[in-house]
Amino acid sequence: MKLRFAPSPTGHLHVGNARVALANWLVARRQGGRFVLRLDDTDTGRSREEFAQAIQEDLRWLGLDWDEMFRQSDRLARYAAAAEALKASGRLYPCLETEEELNYKRELARKQGRPPLYDRGALKMTAEQLARAMENGKRPYWRFRLSGGSVAWEDAVLGPRSVKLTAISDPVLVRADGSPLYTFTSVVDDLDTGVTHVVRGEDHVTNTGVQLDIFAALGGDPARLRFAHLPLLTDSDGGPLSKRIGSLSLRQLRRDGVEAAAITGYLAALGTSHDPVPGAPRELLESFDFAAISHSSPRFDLRQMLALNKKLLHGLPFEAVRPHLPEGATPEFWEAVRGNLDLLPEAKHWHEVVAGRIAPPELEGEGDFLRAARACLPPEPWDGTTWAAWTDALKAQTGRKGKALFLPLRLALTGEDHGPDLKALLPLMGRARVLERLPG
Repeated sequence: MKLRFAPSPTGHLHVGNARVALANWLVARRQGGRFVLRLDDTDTGRSREEFAQAIQEDLRWLGLDWDEMFRQSDRLARYAAAAEALKASGRLYPCLETEEELNYKRELARKQGRPPLYDRGALKMTAEQLARAMENGKRPYWRFRLSGGSVAWEDAVLGPRSVKLTAISDPVLVRADGSPLYTFTSVVDDLDTGVTHVVRGEDHVTNTGVQLDIFAALGGDPARLRFAHLPLLTDSDGGPLSKRIGSLSLRQLRRDGVEAAAITGYLAALGTSHDPVPGAPRELLESFDFAAISHSSPRFDLRQMLALNKKLLHGLPFEAVRPHLPEGATPEFWEAVRGNLDLLPEAKHWHEVVAGRIAPPELEGEGDFLRAARACLPPEPWDGTTWAAWTDALKAQTGRKGKALFLPLRLALTGEDHGPDLKALLPLMGRARVLERLPG
């Protein structure tokens, strides 16, 4: 068994990419197969090395590794040779029509009530006509002549699927400048590298029919390939996720402080009836199953993923987060604040509260109460009982209770109207810092 993840280094990976990568990895690792990372970088105008490096970095951050890696840009000679083989067999033919001419043909077909398919007009061109056109500076692009009929397969997610090739225009596989297109290079790579299972988005179903026809034309056995097409993600309102994809790049989510295990746990359960649980990829192997994935498009709800992230943070031990906490943070600090964090970077603010300087708000009308609080402040050493002793004494002296007692103290000491339990924060602040924040 061999599977591959094939991103184009033209941008950062987003959650849709990550879901496909994770699914391929989980199937390969669960079945003892091999997982290949292929960079589809033949689009030299848009591919960037920094994106190629970022893809690898983001996959490693998610916890995904690979057994092989290659770039399509290193295989251009192989694609050229495969194209020559298809030309020799008559399956790849030259075309000279301009985009304007093709648009005219499509519009004419629509007016006549016919599907706007390519009419294979280039097949009527003689060798002499082609030679004459090339002498005049024209360069042909090359289309693959589809075999006709239907291509069918049993999809591991969607069930029985078929593509009617007669309802598709012959695809262009090689541009006029000689550069190959994805539809072609992907088939050559799968054939040469021995890929057995292709897991990708549902938007590739038609591509699968075309590519199986090309696979056979190149001498491959289509029966050796297995497919699983994942329904495309939508946003929380059921709309196209692509409109929000920039804010859902792995790079941005990582900067925002979302944990990798929250992302992988959420994506592995998305589209199934399973409740998502945070987990590194290796912890998700046993629960992942194509049979559990619904045929309908799942909704990617950022709020749900962040709730999972929160749950994950609340259970992490100090040693797991220590490298990402502010310098000087202690296990006691982590125990005090982790239950109130949605994202790990928020810990920085609470470390400023207990160990740094803050600017508390002006509390109009609370001066006398806060001065009374200062006078009642117990001597050190402080521990988990100090907060109760202090507020009990203050309650007895001022007669305040509930929110009227606790909220002014919280605002004065932390600058926030909610947050971690002051019972735990007070010993971390220390008496000197608390006195600084109470009016004299």
